[in-house]
Amino acid sequence: MAEIRDRNQPHQVQVHPQYRYDNPAGVGYGGGKNYQSSGPSMSQVLAVLTLLPVGGTLLALAGLTLAGTVIGLLLATPLFLIFSPILVPAVIAISMAVAGFLSSGAFGLTGLSSLNYVLNRVRYATGTEEMDLEQARRRMQDMAGYVGAKTKEVGQKIENKAHEGQVTTART
Repeated sequence: MAEIRDRNQPHQVQVHPQYRYDNPAGVGYGGGKNYQSSGPSMSQVLAVLTLLPVGGTLLALAGLTLAGTVIGLLLATPLFLIFSPILVPAVIAISMAVAGFLSSGAFGLTGLSSLNYVLNRVRYATGTEEMDLEQARRRMQDMAGYVGAKTKEVGQKIENKAHEGQVTTART
């Protein structure tokens, strides 16, 4: 019976406030630092003082640009209306030409990539890609040998000319 009586009585909730002794302002999280005042720091003040004129200047330039654009549009609108029988077909023709060039390039790239894919599949199926690599390796070796021989030959010609120049200056 005693249990039923305890259930019917309202429970008292005790609230214990928690105080932080490292934050003298008593607001927010101090992070263990002891701030002298709750105002902005010197670096924050300098940042605001530096960025305020920059932001104001950029805002003024944005306003001038908008005003210039509106004035230009107001001046150009009558010209657009007068020349619209010429401008509209010209814009349509130019846009169609650009679309044609772009689609032509896209179709060309697609065709080249598909031919490259088919060629690689055929090489893989016939096993000729290894021969192509060997052929390329041999060509590179031959070219390196040729360049080495040519470099040596040019060096000997320069040496001979330098020797001839010394002989002619010695005779005079």
